[in-house]
Amino acid sequence: MESPVKDSPVRPGFHRLEIQKTTWDVPERYTALRAIGSGAYGTVCSAIDQKTKESVAIKKLYRPFQSLIHTKRAYRELRLLRHIQHENVISLIDVFTPDSTLEKFQTFYMVMPFVAQDLGHIMKKRRLTDRIITYLFYQLLRGLQYIHSAGIIHRDLKPGNLAVNENCELKILDFGLARQTESEMTGYVVTRWYRAPEIIFNWMHYSQTVDVWSAACILAEMITGQVLFPGHDSIDQLKKILRMTGTPDSSLVRGCRVKTHSHMCKVFHHKRRKTSRRCFRPWMQML
Repeated sequence: MESPVKDSPVRPGFHRLEIQKTTWDVPERYTALRAIGSGAYGTVCSAIDQKTKESVAIKKLYRPFQSLIHTKRAYRELRLLRHIQHENVISLIDVFTPDSTLEKFQTFYMVMPFVAQDLGHIMKKRRLTDRIITYLFYQLLRGLQYIHSAGIIHRDLKPGNLAVNENCELKILDFGLARQTESEMTGYVVTRWYRAPEIIFNWMHYSQTVDVWSAACILAEMITGQVLFPGHDSIDQLKKILRMTGTPDSSLVRGCRVKTHSHMCKVFHHKRRKTSRRCFRPWMQML
């Protein structure tokens, strides 16, 4: 919950609160702040926008300029959210800083639509029906096709990054790890259980198919109610994957060439189907 804080002067038009031992300086239009989530990079609060009377989510990053890596991550997420406009992808409503000058600029906040639940929480509470699974996965594919068509790889798809409202409308969240496809990559992305084999091997160049793998893992989890590959570490993760998919053909290994769900869960990424219209066909027929 929020509580007033006294320290350095507050920028005119802003008010200061302490939320989970962290100072928040936000415009006066945003009230009733309440912490709803936190992670390694920041905290998210729900709030009421007094101008629109609607609920919003405000994200504050932890010291976004403390290092070059943190700065790039913050800039990347802000830049992508400013340009994304799609029904199944979260959008940016507002961005602000409480710092009055460029010399004092240390932090900023992002305001997005508020969605009360994510897919992970929903799956813990109830078993999903086939019709709901079909509708949710169709929306996930639509959102993925949109960001992939813009040359973006999300790189951190998981149930906790998929917001679902009371009308079963899905939005993809959290673009802090998203990258453009031409960039050199790193393996330290994607929550382990949803990580494609090429990321486990720490290959420096991969494509949107890593998101397709994650989407397939999410689909399996919605159907069975269980995580598909709950590895304890990277080696255990790979063992669980190969136990289900089988080991690669020796000729493919020597050459170093590395029905919807089977195409999406191919171990070798070049054989894995991307989010093309062929992916949509069976799901559209079931709606």
